[in-house]
Amino acid sequence: MLNEQRSSMLHGILLIALFSLAAFYIGDMAWAKSLSISPMIIGIVLGMFYANSLRNNLPPTWVPGITFCAKRVLRVGIVLYGFRLTLQDVTAVGLPAIVVDGIVVCVTIGGGLLIGRILKLDRSITLLTSVGAGICGAAAVLGTEGAINAKPYKTAVAVSTVVIFGTLSMFLYPVLYRNGVLDLSPQSMGIMTGSTVHEVAHVVGAGNAMGKDVSNVAIIVKMIRVMMLVPVLLVVSWFVAHSKQGDDETQTKRKGITIPWFAVLFLVVIGFNSLNLLPAPVNGAINTFDTFLLTMAMTALGAETSIDKFKKAGPKPFLLAALLYCWLLGGGYLIAKAL
Repeated sequence: MLNEQRSSMLHGILLIALFSLAAFYIGDMAWAKSLSISPMIIGIVLGMFYANSLRNNLPPTWVPGITFCAKRVLRVGIVLYGFRLTLQDVTAVGLPAIVVDGIVVCVTIGGGLLIGRILKLDRSITLLTSVGAGICGAAAVLGTEGAINAKPYKTAVAVSTVVIFGTLSMFLYPVLYRNGVLDLSPQSMGIMTGSTVHEVAHVVGAGNAMGKDVSNVAIIVKMIRVMMLVPVLLVVSWFVAHSKQGDDETQTKRKGITIPWFAVLFLVVIGFNSLNLLPAPVNGAINTFDTFLLTMAMTALGAETSIDKFKKAGPKPFLLAALLYCWLLGGGYLIAKAL
């Protein structure tokens, strides 16, 4: 019986792996590269297409394999994401960029939670959308999902907001910069781009369109912003435990705060990577493998997201994301201008 369950789970994992390989293949095409569309984004689109077409024909015994990819594989992917970062990145751009990142992250998440409460939006969707906009897009959404155990469709809704407004930024920022609307120096424009654009891929795309001087600063500032995911996840876990305290104080005292160990390991990996002990080809292979794992997680999330669930969420998540985007564009410009 146990072997049958493992075999069925393996079928679900292999299904997601096949979709992820397809996402990698599509992501390697010229048109996808020109738009800076990552395999992760393609993966969730393929997963959602499957969920709304062929999912009804899926044997129920395969579902645990899909869930495994959405939960366990996700955590491994977040840990390995640390191999993209080093502590040296922090010192490369100086204190002002770190301060700007801190302001943007705190105001975006705090403001998002406040707006979500005013809109009477689901708390999980509010938090996931705010963290995605404030830190590093889909990777931050996935990391937060691992800390709060949100339902897959809520995660997919948050990721979709990141995709929409991050892609908009990738095209809009270069146009506004080239036409003098954002009258900033290359250094300041790099700081604004890195601290306000959602996905790492979006930052790379927008930065490259504005020149090397902007791109180099933007990517480093973005990497510093990604590092802030760890303290944010620790704070989120504390609040999750604290919110349970009101329901059952005795139970929570025994249970304590749930520490997202994958986030702690993420920080440990960054520290290890800062020692430069691994050859560049090995580090590159790890990053490619990590992208594949995160693509599997995104595909699995998409496979559990139907159109009906988007209808259930309603337009409010996108209104929240639009308001946060206005803050990121306007507030980010004013902060960068003041430097």
